[in-house]
Amino acid sequence: MLPLIQREVVDRQGWIDEEEFLNMIALAQAAPGLIAVNSAIFIGWRIGGWRGVCGAVLGAVLPSFLIILAIAMVFRDWKELPAVEAAFKGIRPAVVALIAAPLFKLAKSAKISWITALIPIAAAILIWLGHVNPVWVILATIVLTLCSIWLSSYRSSK
Repeated sequence: MLPLIQREVVDRQGWIDEEEFLNMIALAQAAPGLIAVNSAIFIGWRIGGWRGVCGAVLGAVLPSFLIILAIAMVFRDWKELPAVEAAFKGIRPAVVALIAAPLFKLAKSAKISWITALIPIAAAILIWLGHVNPVWVILATIVLTLCSIWLSSYRSSK
């Protein structure tokens, strides 16, 4: 969904630039709730105030809700069919690719290096294999980031 939002808001309409879009994604991820809805709230507010928020949230939520509702009504009757099960097994790799492709594009435009890519990998390993609570990982990341910023500003001031 994010690439569609970026294409429309940044590339086609020019309502915000790419850097502001990346900042908006960071805020949308940090806020509780769905990233698409949070993004719609930020963009809607930026473009049209409260009316923009209402329109953007309805535009982000309503079509998906109606489509999923229609699919669920049909799927309930067909889920046991072997062809449907096989189709869903075939769709899984495509879903992974659909998630990975925009991730790489956003990482490239955010100027993420291999070094900074290690941070989410280390966080995932800590949570998955180390059974560390994600809250502690987030808090540790915040503290380490603040220390890194302080160190770099301290070094540049000398």
